[in-house]
Amino acid sequence: MAANTDQNFGADPIAMRETDHYREEYIRGFVDKWDELIDWEARAESEGRFFIDILKARGKETVLDVATGTGFHSVQLAKAGFNVFSADGSADMLTKAFENGRNRGLVLKTVHVDWRWLNKDLHGKYDAIICLGNSFTHLFNEADRRRALAEFYAALKHDGILILDQRNYDAILDVGFSSKHKYYYCGDRVTAEPEHVDESLARFCYSFPDGSRYHLNMFPLRKAYVRRLMKEVGFQRVKTYGDFQETYEDNQPDFFIHVAEKSFLDG
Repeated sequence: MAANTDQNFGADPIAMRETDHYREEYIRGFVDKWDELIDWEARAESEGRFFIDILKARGKETVLDVATGTGFHSVQLAKAGFNVFSADGSADMLTKAFENGRNRGLVLKTVHVDWRWLNKDLHGKYDAIICLGNSFTHLFNEADRRRALAEFYAALKHDGILILDQRNYDAILDVGFSSKHKYYYCGDRVTAEPEHVDESLARFCYSFPDGSRYHLNMFPLRKAYVRRLMKEVGFQRVKTYGDFQETYEDNQPDFFIHVAEKSFLDG
């Protein structure tokens, strides 16, 4: 199997536990293959109207997608009529997202931004912020996580909501890795599996049909910890779904989706 030589994790890959390293992980070669991992059509079918319905039920119109990636959710929400702004810390991802939008008849409003200084580079308030694709787990220290959540909170209107997802690291840490990628990673010829897991690192390997392999080093966030941080930053209520379902056994979902509200609202 051909090895990729462009990603640089240093002499000891599992020692690389730094927030800023994500920029070197999402190199162009990996970005160009990312959509093979997602499979847009399959993912759209598996998600259905989950995010659209949550936003519309609360009357939201302007949405900031802070982890745009290759643009899947920005495109889906724009097609559904939302006013979407697309941000990412990876310039290569934003370039790919813009291309994907253009190929679907959309011009995405993209901005290159670091979450920790979000409001320095973005102005105005949003009805909703989405942070999807397990992206929050690229923050390796608590100060960065608190800072990012505080920046999200500040960028929201008084009744705004944050939708943030994460892998079910509780199950990976406590039980072991088991996943069919039914919802999030729908590409059936691509594998995404952990090579190393401990309490402060989940190193995943992504293997593609042409033999190429790429890695991501992420922090294995526990569900209760993320919920607590959201509330400590100021969110009034946090509801957590498991693979888009309200009811689930904690070890079953591949992903958790947190819906955090700035104010107490019905719905």
